[in-house]
Amino acid sequence: MHSSKEIHSRIFTLNSYSSDNEFNEMAIDVFKFQFQNNRVYRAYVQNLKTDLDLIKHYQQIPFLPIELFKTQDVVCQQIDEQAVCFTSSGTTGQQASRHYVNDVGIYEKSFTSGFRQFYGKASDYCILALLPNYLERTGSSLVYMFNKLIRESGSEHSGFYLHNLDDLISTITILKESKRKIILLGVTYALLDLADKGIELSENFIVMETGGMKGKRKELLKEELHRYLKLKFKVSSIHSEYGMTELLSQAYSKMDGLFECPPWMKVLIRDVNDPFCYVKTGKSGGVNVIDFANINSCSFIETKDLGKLNHSSQFEILGRFDNSDLRGCNLMISQ
Repeated sequence: MHSSKEIHSRIFTLNSYSSDNEFNEMAIDVFKFQFQNNRVYRAYVQNLKTDLDLIKHYQQIPFLPIELFKTQDVVCQQIDEQAVCFTSSGTTGQQASRHYVNDVGIYEKSFTSGFRQFYGKASDYCILALLPNYLERTGSSLVYMFNKLIRESGSEHSGFYLHNLDDLISTITILKESKRKIILLGVTYALLDLADKGIELSENFIVMETGGMKGKRKELLKEELHRYLKLKFKVSSIHSEYGMTELLSQAYSKMDGLFECPPWMKVLIRDVNDPFCYVKTGKSGGVNVIDFANINSCSFIETKDLGKLNHSSQFEILGRFDNSDLRGCNLMISQ
């Protein structure tokens, strides 16, 4: 049996050249470790009467329903006194998810390595984060991530913006004259509010939305949202970030809503009527996520998102299950 330290040392050695066999070997080792050390996950697997000896591939591994993060402490061994607890925003009357992270260094390694893979070093950018609802509460993993990336950017103009759109517009006006690359990140409704101010961006801006209307605006299809933001901001594409409280890794989309994962993360699409079967490429279904950075909680998560994969292993998010509550960072609901 491998220890968490031994497995952790291998997680980020996976790269774009790693084979599916290497990924599968890691998945089996992580599964065995978490079955042994995570009482919630072990109880779930046992309740399914899973024959452990038959699990030879990651598609045979049981995925933990994400709802259990609302009611259980999904963590390996004991919660360390120094543990960080990330919580979902949820909506009024709904119970928030809790994700205890005993080693926040793993999270930092995951999001900095993932960001670098897709965008390069944070120090190459000025980062403007328009995340009002996340800043108004504690426990946001998204704020934690971009707080560190903002510090690493080293730009005097990088920072968070609450509701002060006029200050943000003044900063944007200054930065439009700069040759430095800028990432303008925002929750969906806040980006729409900014777009309606009539501010146009220059070619050195990357606009990245994280989803979420928070009841502030009418829900839009992803394509409709991106088309509107491109028109208003005068940019050629809208980027997106796919992450959640219950994960420690993020996928990114640079255009057309097609997301890609870092090498230690993988998305599978399950049948909506049979969660233990997977659909063919190009077919829609429920989104399962493997996230090896979740080594100290659970790396095999059955989400409530709907999506589909293409032949390049890119995935789209199409909406949510009708019977699921709206997570705080939900994406657009398909009609």
